Amino acid sequence: MLEKIINTEQDCLCGSGLHYVGCCYPYHSGEKTPSTAEQLMRSRFTAYAKQNSAYLQATWEVNKRPAKIDFSKETAHWQRLEIVSVKKGGLYDNKGIVEFKAFYTLDGHEAVMNEISRFKKMENRWLYVDGLVKSVSRLNQPLNQGKNALCDCGSGKKFKRCCGK
Repeated sequence: MLEKIINTEQDCLCGSGLHYVGCCYPYHSGEKTPSTAEQLMRSRFTAYAKQNSAYLQATWEVNKRPAKIDFSKETAHWQRLEIVSVKKGGLYDNKGIVEFKAFYTLDGHEAVMNEISRFKKMENRWLYVDGLVKSVSRLNQPLNQGKNALCDCGSGKKFKRCCGK
């Protein structure tokens, strides 16, 4: 859901360095559509942070879109986004890949999720197709104590069978 009152001085959570009102808000309000895969990625991250399920649904490729996005059990508080790499996804491309790190807090702990997301352009609009989570880990935690130790990502698997592959 979009905020009822927009703080024009609030920095956008997408990491662009711009204020929300001049960055992701025009996409969320429907005034504009993202012209690159990276813009869509940034606007979707901010939509997650603001729990804007309508925007997320509208920008999801129809065959991959979940029936509903339920934020009622959401416990993560999305803090910031860091774009790691972008492959294609420009003005004249039809496909793109964006790798990013999404930083958040969960149960009082800082964490980061590293994902590679795929996008495609249909009818001149960028859509999110799907993503592959490379890793999820807590920040400021002691380093893993070897390949047989439990993985820091919290999966319950040994490091060598999880993020250590």
